[in-house]
Amino acid sequence: MKPTASPSAPAAAGHPGWAPATEAVHAGREDLAALGVHAVPLDLSTTYPSYDSRAEAERLDAFAATGARLQGPPVYGRLDNPTTARFETALARLEGTGTAVAFASGMAALTACLLARAAEGLRHMVAVRPLYGSSDHLLSGGLLGTEVTWTDPAGIAAALRPDTGLVIVETPANPTLAEVDLRAVAYACGSVPLLADNTFATPVLQRPAESGARIVLHSATKYLGGHGDVLGGVVACDEEFARRLRQVRFATGGVLHPLAGYLLLRGLATLPVRVSAASATAALLAARLADDPRVTAVHYPRLGGAMVAFETAGDPHAVIGAVRLITPAVSLGSVDTLIQHPASISHRIVAADDRRSGGVGDRLLRLSVGLEDAEDLWRDLDGALAASVAGPAGHGGTDAAARVRAGGS
Repeated sequence: MKPTASPSAPAAAGHPGWAPATEAVHAGREDLAALGVHAVPLDLSTTYPSYDSRAEAERLDAFAATGARLQGPPVYGRLDNPTTARFETALARLEGTGTAVAFASGMAALTACLLARAAEGLRHMVAVRPLYGSSDHLLSGGLLGTEVTWTDPAGIAAALRPDTGLVIVETPANPTLAEVDLRAVAYACGSVPLLADNTFATPVLQRPAESGARIVLHSATKYLGGHGDVLGGVVACDEEFARRLRQVRFATGGVLHPLAGYLLLRGLATLPVRVSAASATAALLAARLADDPRVTAVHYPRLGGAMVAFETAGDPHAVIGAVRLITPAVSLGSVDTLIQHPASISHRIVAADDRRSGGVGDRLLRLSVGLEDAEDLWRDLDGALAASVAGPAGHGGTDAAARVRAGGS
């Protein structure tokens, strides 16, 4: 019989004395030696045998009433899975929250958060732009019967209403890398939960729960997976909110596949090393871009990270077409470097005026720095920038020196 661990145990708060790098390697895996295995078991079962239907009825009644994780063996893949439960445990430990709930994608995770609050009659959301384009569209489009008030961080308190369910921020933001003061925002929220999208920073650089965010969202597709081969989303939160999310996940079916849970748990083990290495290269590239006359502005977060955004003096589409080592593609957080034009792709779904007012200009490019050699990446960028401007040696676009805009400010 294949050894599996029950997913019923709640996520631990963290091992005393363990540094984040150690947690990343060991969280969710502590029982493996007792199971007689070294690698994490992968449980692909969609259903599980049960000979005591009365007991199962009681367990399902309890789940329907409270949303608490089932105690005992699994029942059905849409309720829970031992492999994905390990990933949830590990991510909660890294974020410093009580637990976490995994979903099929980052958008499924955000949808569940909105539905969980709307089900309580709290259909109004307050949000700060920019957000990831699909997040913006979900909030603005009214697809879930919710409504949104867009504001800047200073206007959050004034935007709150009795039916406000969430305040939503992304920091550093996609794609401008603008940062907000999470502690100040959390204070402005009062009793309304703050949802912070931590996809770009990851828990390696920032743990929003420590600054007052009650809900921490990740597109796990990005840095948590880290290799561009798995879709997933996860919400790190307290147990009270997690119970609502589990009920929404069960009802809507936005479950994370066990193989995805396995890959995401594996990705967490190298997350601190990958983020550290990619961030060092990103900082170097940001500095060089800031000194390049073919670039008019560079956006790089104060907290660091592996994302760089920059505005070109010449044609940004020419840059996209001229890269050879760097891959022109959406998404981010992989071991290879990606570049994309947000106004054309990731944020195209956002109305043009809203895009521009949020800092997503037509000359903005977003670079997700991977693990390649920094000099190789710079040579590729240098050649692509040369293709983007007119004039001798490709340097005729502007005489103005570029400058780094920390956090997109």
